[in-house]
Amino acid sequence: MEKHPERTRQVLVSAAAGLIADGRFADAGLANICRAAGVSRGALYHHFGSIAELVAGVYQQASERVDGLFEEAFEHPATEAPAEFSITLGAALLDERLVRAGVQIGPGGTDDPPRLREEVLAKLRERVIANGSGHANDIDCAADLAVVITAGLESLGHADAYWWQPKTARRIWDMVQQLDQS
Repeated sequence: MEKHPERTRQVLVSAAAGLIADGRFADAGLANICRAAGVSRGALYHHFGSIAELVAGVYQQASERVDGLFEEAFEHPATEAPAEFSITLGAALLDERLVRAGVQIGPGGTDDPPRLREEVLAKLRERVIANGSGHANDIDCAADLAVVITAGLESLGHADAYWWQPKTARRIWDMVQQLDQS
């Protein structure tokens, strides 16, 4: 009997996340995951019924992590929250393979939409609208702008991690806030 089943499950999730985060979704195949995790195929199938189920586990953990970042950011005043979320998401994408992999996959363990990325952007827009005060058109524009900046930084960072650095995102958000005050 296996002594540490939860540890083995986590090693498998981490291995799959690392392969997806540092390569492509297709890199998270059976042989590569087992090699990266240092386990046999039998061990993988003992813990997960399929590769899709394992990748869904990556999604689940990444979703929980991003939800935590989201809730922390929205503890700030409504005007600062979108920037705080964008900045902390970028930092997590830069430093955490789980988050980097998670934004690329959906709840079913595939890379088909809707992926965590799309879910997060929709949630960001909804929260900005819910927290907004003032004219509905202005709130919609602010929500769209928050999504565009966050999506842009997330997308650009996949090619150049400069865009995920907190100082880069902070500089951009500061400029947006200055323009808003003009």
